[in-house]
Amino acid sequence: MDKDYQELKEWLEQTKDAPLEAMAGFFEARIDSYEEHMARWQAHYEWMADLLPESVESLLDIGCGTGLELDRILNRFPDLKVVGVDLSQGMLDKLRAKHNDKNLSLVCEDYFKYDMGKERFDAVISFETLHHFTFEKKAELFKKVFDCLKPGGVYLECDYIATSQAIEDLAFSECRRRRLRDGIRDDIFVHFDTPLTLEHELEAIKSAGFSAVELVGFLPGDDHTAMIRAVK
Repeated sequence: MDKDYQELKEWLEQTKDAPLEAMAGFFEARIDSYEEHMARWQAHYEWMADLLPESVESLLDIGCGTGLELDRILNRFPDLKVVGVDLSQGMLDKLRAKHNDKNLSLVCEDYFKYDMGKERFDAVISFETLHHFTFEKKAELFKKVFDCLKPGGVYLECDYIATSQAIEDLAFSECRRRRLRDGIRDDIFVHFDTPLTLEHELEAIKSAGFSAVELVGFLPGDDHTAMIRAVK
């Protein structure tokens, strides 16, 4: 049996009685520990910043949290015009406090509902935020991302992937079971990991109409966190 699948199955068994938490509430309750928890991806933050084109002047960060990826990006592009969207006002307040001298527009909103506009940004990024949603929900979002990018604009995504179809299927099946148990509708965002396989993630991004979509790669020792780039 696949090691990753077995580990997931064991974790799901250990946590089978844990109640699902609403997405916004989950992060509001963990603001003080969030940056320490996310510190494991320091190299990924640097990598994402390095992948942005030299010419970028405007950027949208969906699910920006406290802006750990923006810490690196703003170090490289101090005059960058940034819009950050997140469900947690507490997270956004922490981001603002760190970068109150930067050109930041912070929006506390569901990024699936946020009006991204048309041909507004040179780049859009997402970091470890989309691994809670279905293929269909992601495809809907990626079309909005495509539309808001200027011609030649770039979308960068760094996120969990399921390393097998069995893992993807198991995660979604368990999420459905817990929703039914807790009486939570499908349209309510909950914090439960349901990553897609790399094949399905790339397919969802391609469906938006990008001229090029590619797996940039994985960092050594981490085959669960993919860096993906798409160009309009």
